[in-house]
Amino acid sequence: MDLAGYKMIDAKGKHVYPGLILPLSKLGLVEVSAVRASRDYSEVGEFNPNVRTAVAYNTDSELIPTMKFNGIQIAQIAPTGGRIEGMSSIMQLDAWNWEDALYSEDDGIHINWPSLSSGARWWMGETERSENKEYKKEVDELMQFISDAKAYMNDANAERNLKLDAMVPVLKGERTIYMYANRPKEIVEGIQMLKEAGIEKLVLTGGREVWEVRDILKSYKVPVLLDNVHRIPGSSDDDIDWSYRLPGLLDADGVLVGLNYAVGSVASARNLPFFAGTVAAYDVDKEVALKMVTSNTAKILGIDQRTGTLEKGKDANIVISEGDLLDMRGNIISYSFIQGREVDLHAMQQRLYEKFKTKYSGK
Repeated sequence: MDLAGYKMIDAKGKHVYPGLILPLSKLGLVEVSAVRASRDYSEVGEFNPNVRTAVAYNTDSELIPTMKFNGIQIAQIAPTGGRIEGMSSIMQLDAWNWEDALYSEDDGIHINWPSLSSGARWWMGETERSENKEYKKEVDELMQFISDAKAYMNDANAERNLKLDAMVPVLKGERTIYMYANRPKEIVEGIQMLKEAGIEKLVLTGGREVWEVRDILKSYKVPVLLDNVHRIPGSSDDDIDWSYRLPGLLDADGVLVGLNYAVGSVASARNLPFFAGTVAAYDVDKEVALKMVTSNTAKILGIDQRTGTLEKGKDANIVISEGDLLDMRGNIISYSFIQGREVDLHAMQQRLYEKFKTKYSGK
């Protein structure tokens, strides 16, 4: 084979991986959380299925390179706020503008399932969760909105309604609903009611107490994007390492699992590979743990025909690391390729290092 004109890379002794996939992120929608003018991830109102994150995505965000430094190459950019938060799109992290960044446009609509209770307000001296007395009303409003969307879809003479229009692909099975819920009863009621309403594509997000109702997920074939492995248990009755073991237990029980950082956090999402590393440390095969941030997530997001594994016919989303990508000590990226393009791994952090490394040395 004539390789003249091609760049040769010696990866001997290094580790080659498919690019990691970050779901449920506000990456590119916020720069500095404390600065209101740099936040563009939430819309006014409770029902906003027509709001699209794609057009707000900022490819010049200085947070994007920090993801690539750790092997993350693709991210689902999701909205927050309200009952129906809006519509996400999946972006590859090497682009000049949002149009070029699009990997899967308008892949799904995100819903906050009503909560049965709210956390204790410690600043008011409360120690127990308080009941949400509006729970039934909030559920009824959500289901009525879906019912209205069905009627709208079946009425050829209806005046165009952008909010209801955005729900039509969901009801046709062309777009996914990502439902955020954590507590067992909320998870069960949410899945059952949405399925009964005709929602075909459904993904559970959050899922911190999903273990007790895992059979529901298996019965309805609902995958889960687990929220933040690096956290303390939600209940005082749980083992201290419960959050670390949960992904592996769900996988072994037949639930399709992907990993995510805490919904809403951006800067710390770069730790995604280390979530998988923690899972691998708790009696889970390292290949299985790696799938939770690559091929499993690709399947959940519906992009597994293009990425998630290193196979002929898929995009060349490839990461070459000096050592184990899932270990902080080995996660040193030598090369990164997104859709076959070599990614520049030099950004603000390196520029600042070069600028100030000799400031106090006198050299």
